[in-house]
Amino acid sequence: MLLAPFAALLSSYEPSDARERAFLARMQALASSAAAFDRNSFVPGHFTASAFVVDPKTHSLLLILHRKLGLWLQPGGHIDPGDDQAERAARREVLEETGIAALSPLFGNPGIFDVDIHTIPARKSEPGHEHFDVRFAFAADDPALRASDEVAGARWVPLSELPTLTSDESVLRAARKLLSLGA
Repeated sequence: MLLAPFAALLSSYEPSDARERAFLARMQALASSAAAFDRNSFVPGHFTASAFVVDPKTHSLLLILHRKLGLWLQPGGHIDPGDDQAERAARREVLEETGIAALSPLFGNPGIFDVDIHTIPARKSEPGHEHFDVRFAFAADDPALRASDEVAGARWVPLSELPTLTSDESVLRAARKLLSLGA
């Protein structure tokens, strides 16, 4: 990951509320360290990229059933060493997890849609740590799904029905933001 362009990307984002302002401040402080892009850096954690993908025809959001966490979440994951841009990492994760390749920036904005910091519980080989998640919003040009073995499932969920499938507050908060913007 190129540190200067990533720092500029973070600086260009306008947080929507006090919570995001606090998240963004922590992200900006962390972004000057190359270790923050290493998936094996656990104190305090590392950057990830994810995508809120909307099918504009059905006003549905693409969710994956995360194999390790057992939660319905947006597609996303670690920013890999070869990723030169966070947006490309988010697009790669959507493709790897759901088979969807044709994505357009939602609302015509290719920049950051949302930021979030969430705790990942300790597992066999990893201590508990935080994911500093940079999130993008896309429209699916072709909503045909092919869930991969990386995920336990993938499906389109009408935005209005999200609370019946997931209780993850960061997904619900982003969905409210999508609805407020007219998705």
